[in-house]
Amino acid sequence: MDSMRDRFAPVVTRLLDEDPRVAVVLAVVGADGFTEARRRHPDRVVDVGIREQLLVGAASGMALTGMRPVAHTFASFLVERPFEQVKLDLGHQDAGAVLVSAAASFDWPAGGYTHMAPGDVALLDTLDGWTVHVPGHPDEAETLLRHAVAAGDDKVYVRLSLQSNAAGRPVDGQRFLTVREGRAGVVVAAGPMLDAVLAATEDLDVTVLYATTVRPFDAAALRRASATAGTDVVLVEPYLAGTSTAAANDALADVPHRVLGLGVGRAELRRYGRIDEHLAAHGLDARSLRERITRFTAGAVSAGA
Repeated sequence: MDSMRDRFAPVVTRLLDEDPRVAVVLAVVGADGFTEARRRHPDRVVDVGIREQLLVGAASGMALTGMRPVAHTFASFLVERPFEQVKLDLGHQDAGAVLVSAAASFDWPAGGYTHMAPGDVALLDTLDGWTVHVPGHPDEAETLLRHAVAAGDDKVYVRLSLQSNAAGRPVDGQRFLTVREGRAGVVVAAGPMLDAVLAATEDLDVTVLYATTVRPFDAAALRRASATAGTDVVLVEPYLAGTSTAAANDALADVPHRVLGLGVGRAELRRYGRIDEHLAAHGLDARSLRERITRFTAGAVSAGA
């Protein structure tokens, strides 16, 4: 199966052919995928070199002229390194762009911590007005990329990952999907965490919601699910643990509830390892998730007994 990033260049190349507003801004990373697109659209495929601040600044300038820029590099270089430009050149100037990242939280362990960005979504949460898509399968990535580019002049972040669920689902760029229904808690699985969550909760009486558009947070879906499954909520996210805890708390602010945020821990893991080893170390493999979810929901039963 091809990866989400394998889909990125072909999809955006087609969008360049279809829409004269679309432009691509690169910082060396991913440039090979746009060789043919650059030949056909030399004025709308721009590689600024290893200058990530300029990457965002150039995208902002294009947006201010009425174009729909798509900026791409690794997440740590797209959100963290040029964060001031994201905040000012895009946010302060109300300039819309699509930021498309790769490498996610630890997709390239051999690259070390410079190429890891578990805090990217939490960092964007400090800014106003961002839509954040976290696809869990290449088919979903293609759908959400098209949604992002078509989203007028909105500011959109699309977080691509090598981690993937076995099958894609019919995502719409807005709502959470109900994958399983139960009566003893709600588990929200973000993007590529779905398969592990389904395996972990296979015989547990919980509702599983699938989130591929995590901002805006689908508070209505969580409220509907909690009306029948109860207000014990577990969030399983492939980025910094607790990133969406405040959003879940706000969604249930008028009812007693508990929220457990699971995700990538704050401690830096200094051995390169493999993706599966990082998942296990952060407690995001199916076995660890089962233990943590069971302990949390069992605590609710004990407290109410």
